[in-house]
Amino acid sequence: MANILVVDDELGIRDLLFEILNDEGHNVELAENASEARAARQRARPDLVLLDIWMPDTDGVTLLKEWSTANLLSMPVIMMSGHATIDTAVEATRIGAFAFLEKPITMQKLLKAVEQGLAREDARRAAASVVPPAAGFAPTVTSGSVPGAMAAALAPVPVVDPGPQALQSFDLDRPLRDARDGFEKAYFEFHLAMENGSMTRVAEKTGLERTHLYRKLKQLGVDLSRGRRSAV
Repeated sequence: MANILVVDDELGIRDLLFEILNDEGHNVELAENASEARAARQRARPDLVLLDIWMPDTDGVTLLKEWSTANLLSMPVIMMSGHATIDTAVEATRIGAFAFLEKPITMQKLLKAVEQGLAREDARRAAASVVPPAAGFAPTVTSGSVPGAMAAALAPVPVVDPGPQALQSFDLDRPLRDARDGFEKAYFEFHLAMENGSMTRVAEKTGLERTHLYRKLKQLGVDLSRGRRSAV
């Protein structure tokens, strides 16, 4: 269940979208113009916005640009219009719109776009909530305060530092092949560090035959001489 803001100056469309989305279990707030949309966005902090392009006071593209400039575009926005040109749709996407729906909107297309928009928002929030653990952190347990078996299970364990490879970040604004090669190089460097350079164990861990693995590492430019890289 999500909080969805519907912005459209046509009463019939607002009511229709409200009924469809409400039946799907979402909380739906309605706004008939940009002024009401601004207030609703500030008050309700919607998870997703359905925004009409053509409105009497401020059009949807202008409002979208306003939110983007003010760093308020923190939710997926799906633009709607029955008269927009391809150029308008492209401009809205460039500004930051998640999708564009052409009126009349079918229920199937509406629900699919909403589902995809909410899925992206869930993924974004999940990524933002991941906080790397402090280096060397392990829980402290007083064995006398819990039964022996439980104390043993909860006892601090050595924290293994997998090396800088585990903290790799990747530039996704690159051609697919370059991005894939960057990921694969970091992937194999990580496993080489974890297996102390053992080609045999890395081959088993990654599911590759040793000859293929060695050829792959050379192709990716992995430094096999660095660290304790062994051939066993």
